[in-house]
Amino acid sequence: MTPTFITQWKRRIKGTLKKYRLTYIRWRNGFGANELQAALKKLGVHRGDVLLVHSSLDRLEAFTGTITEIITTLQESVGPEGLLLMPTMPFSGSALEWVGSNTVFDIQKTPSRSGLLTELFRRSPGVIRSLHPTHAVAIWGDRADSFGRDHHTSTTPCGKGSPYAKLLEVNGKILLLGVDLSAMTFFHSVEEMLESRMPISPFTKESFQLQSRTATGALVTTTTRLYDPVLSKKRRIHPLKPLLQSRPGQWRQMPLGTTSMILLDAKDVVTALFDMAAEGRFCYEI
Repeated sequence: MTPTFITQWKRRIKGTLKKYRLTYIRWRNGFGANELQAALKKLGVHRGDVLLVHSSLDRLEAFTGTITEIITTLQESVGPEGLLLMPTMPFSGSALEWVGSNTVFDIQKTPSRSGLLTELFRRSPGVIRSLHPTHAVAIWGDRADSFGRDHHTSTTPCGKGSPYAKLLEVNGKILLLGVDLSAMTFFHSVEEMLESRMPISPFTKESFQLQSRTATGALVTTTTRLYDPVLSKKRRIHPLKPLLQSRPGQWRQMPLGTTSMILLDAKDVVTALFDMAAEGRFCYEI
């Protein structure tokens, strides 16, 4: 047998095993759109909510519907009077590496590297994307335009003026759909608030002037600091978990298929991180 034949044979075996595994998981733990919507309501997601969603499709393998049905269910859960947000970062490594490639962020053409669900969401009807070269957000709802309008003015990717920071202003919620706290981008908003108290800044000393292309083709310049990739490797956000869990109603979690959903209020996250800072504790191994 040739090496090519062996490689193809291994791929077929792997694909067949994956198919049978998925069939078994959906037989034992499968759930559809109706079950997802009911679970979201029970967890505490209501119409009118401003909801930032972080997700992993790999962990949602027990879902028996389509990816579009997940998006539709999330939209129906908050309704057009609410807002549904998903991060659509254009990189999978670090922002500094992305900036080093000298690529101009295009609000319409640059794909999201924050997961397939976020990419399909940003392409969905009625969804707008905030204009920011490293941490753009896809937003759906009647107030989407105004909520994403000022992102290009933020002097840090998730700081003042960004949709992430605005979560706090509207008592927004954060849904971790098959992911853990390490996926919570809102943490960076709080970092900007706490920067003066931290023993070392999580941001680069240098400010970068980065360009983004709007839907009309115009170029917009954003002046921003980025996250220090060396310090980012030392980030350990999990000490926040037991603190939130110890406070009644602040850590809402329930099983979903073979994974779980976690719902947090942005204001509770801010309070907990400020309480940690008051004790000299930060989410870094410094």
